[in-house]
Amino acid sequence: MPSQAAAPASASASPAAQQFTLSNGMTLIVRPDRRAPTVAHMLWVRVGSMDEVDGSSGVAHVLEHMLFKGTPDLKPGEFSRRMAALGARENAFTSRDATAYHQQLPADKLEAVMRLEADRFANNQWADEEFVRELEVVKEERRQRTEESPRARMFEALNALVFQASPYRRPVIGWMSDLDAMTPDDARAFYRQWYVPANAAVVIAGDVDVDQVRALAEKHYGRISARAVPSRKPREEPEQAGPRRMEYRAAADQSLVALVYKAPRWTGGETVTDQDALALTVLSAVLSGYSGARLERALVQGSGTGGKRIADSAGASYGLMGRGPQLFSLSAVPATGVTPEMAAGALKAELQRVAREGIGQAELRRVITQWTAGEVYQLDSVFNQARELGSYWINGMNIHTGDRLMQRLRTVTPAQVQSVAQRYFSDEQLTTAVLVPDASKRQAATPARAPSAPGRH
Repeated sequence: MPSQAAAPASASASPAAQQFTLSNGMTLIVRPDRRAPTVAHMLWVRVGSMDEVDGSSGVAHVLEHMLFKGTPDLKPGEFSRRMAALGARENAFTSRDATAYHQQLPADKLEAVMRLEADRFANNQWADEEFVRELEVVKEERRQRTEESPRARMFEALNALVFQASPYRRPVIGWMSDLDAMTPDDARAFYRQWYVPANAAVVIAGDVDVDQVRALAEKHYGRISARAVPSRKPREEPEQAGPRRMEYRAAADQSLVALVYKAPRWTGGETVTDQDALALTVLSAVLSGYSGARLERALVQGSGTGGKRIADSAGASYGLMGRGPQLFSLSAVPATGVTPEMAAGALKAELQRVAREGIGQAELRRVITQWTAGEVYQLDSVFNQARELGSYWINGMNIHTGDRLMQRLRTVTPAQVQSVAQRYFSDEQLTTAVLVPDASKRQAATPARAPSAPGRH
């Protein structure tokens, strides 16, 4: 299939990318960057925790671990040993939307890496005992990252409250009860279902020749047998019809309050909703996108409350893109003597101030300039180039999306930022979570566990 045209020159000055479809339906994206003799190689699979079903949460992430456990030609651990011998740094990650495997390597070792990655994508194979051992590693990862952190547990519970029907309500690492019940055949079935060429993309950025890479991709990836991508049933989130609230009691040292609002995602289009998503990105940056932004000044430094500190820390975040619904979040750690209700009121007050007074042109220019500079600097890394291109592909967007996003953000006006502040933050769409320190939750110190195998994340 003919490639997409190279992206036009842009302010990002990023190298042009080209996209192809291999003979079996797999996508290939290549971005040459000759500044150093190195290459980033990524294999993206459009499957993540959102593609799981109840009772099997965590299987996408567990399967990611199992991809390192062998093929008919490679024993467990041999993949990583060969990568190290090639001088490649390698890892993988699983998100709600995707699973990705990546290496950074000397340019002259690219074919060897492609051969190994294509083999495990097509021929992943391991014994039940390997699964049982690796599942314990994943459980320990959950204990360390979530169960031993009151804040992480609160946000996990908050996420399950915000979403009702959307699969985003489940944690990527899975509920512990689902991990306890998971079998080797659960992972094998998930692998057979989703690891098909038409559901994957190879993204390569660095010191390469596009035609040579395309030929190598056909040689190693294109020979994998084509299969249909399973259909995905829509699991739309029902409209929220009123505020939701939870208190999470835990053995924490400080309280924490989080305010979460439903928000639209950017689809790369030109609709009013797409424009709102861009304005919400700017609003998030105005609130906490740089040192001394509005939330820090008002709540942490106390400039908006007569010098009284409301919070030890405060921030805002917004999920611009994703395969599922997105959220706009505010959070604060109340200062000594400040209740969570006071902190929540202060967070709302800053949103209301933008809705009432708007933002200045200079403030807008600052956050746009800072965001643009950050994007340009980030793309100095070939790994970040590959990661950005793969992320756009996962979300159904094309190779020109990065340039278009930068251009579109520069068109956002103060009036649009004020408008979204007025329209998206009613209590009808609000879910509040409060972490409540509770000494009764403290347990006697548990015996130290034996250290687990190093994690891949």
